[in-house]
Amino acid sequence: MTAENRISLSRHENKLTKSVKMYLRDIKGVIGLFILLVFIVMAIFAPVIAPYSPDTMTDDVLQSPSLNHLFGTDHLGRDLFSRVIFGTRISLSVGFVAAGLSAIIGVFIGSFSGYYGGATDDIISKVIDTFLMIPAFFLILIIVSIFGSNIMYIMLVIGLTTWPRNARLMRAQALSIKEKTFITVARSTGESNMRILFGHVIPNGIFPVIANSALQMGGAILTEASLSFIGLGDPNLTSWGKLIYQGRPYMTYAPWTIVIPGIFVVLAVLAFSFIGDGLQFTFNPKNKGEK
Repeated sequence: MTAENRISLSRHENKLTKSVKMYLRDIKGVIGLFILLVFIVMAIFAPVIAPYSPDTMTDDVLQSPSLNHLFGTDHLGRDLFSRVIFGTRISLSVGFVAAGLSAIIGVFIGSFSGYYGGATDDIISKVIDTFLMIPAFFLILIIVSIFGSNIMYIMLVIGLTTWPRNARLMRAQALSIKEKTFITVARSTGESNMRILFGHVIPNGIFPVIANSALQMGGAILTEASLSFIGLGDPNLTSWGKLIYQGRPYMTYAPWTIVIPGIFVVLAVLAFSFIGDGLQFTFNPKNKGEK
């Protein structure tokens, strides 16, 4: 490794360390990260944590929470605690995949639009504005109704309908960054537009998109739960939204079947919201000079 590469690596490590320290100063961000880590542990070690198989049916139908069944049982006698634990896998997967797809599309389209400008920017901006005018949930509802309730379709549809906000954020960043001195220097040294775009513009302008993507993860989980609640979730998989849907007919005399999965949905949305706030605090230029 050359001395120049070592200096560059050291600078990146220092920036990362400062960003982590800045993030840890935001109490809401720390709380959100802690909740998310708990959910990730639940998802990874679900077979170890869950006391029963999520599909095992017993005679203890609609039993209230007890030592044998911490969250009670559902209408088929299945342990609700085990089903919530395994449902974490599906709900988190929806959040990460849908928001990740939205971020990738938004970053690419937004940076391309902002950097090249002119007619390209005008056309792409009109496309973005058109998507923003369409109510996303109703568009998702129509597409899922037509193409089916497979979980992959749901994740793809959510990602493909929520990218415009990321694109607008990235476009604004690209418009600002392309006027910076280091971009002018890069052009004068003969670097291609693609290299400047992917080597300078996107790495320096992606931070607002990262913060927004955290919020979109919570939104994706809530959207999947909403689709499941109205019967459009994947019938072959267990998610928090599906548990709410299945417990709906029994909510008057077995409220735990709908309240407990609902609490987990709320906690997930809250966690990603707090993480988004923490990332915004971390990447806010006004906080860079604070010690």
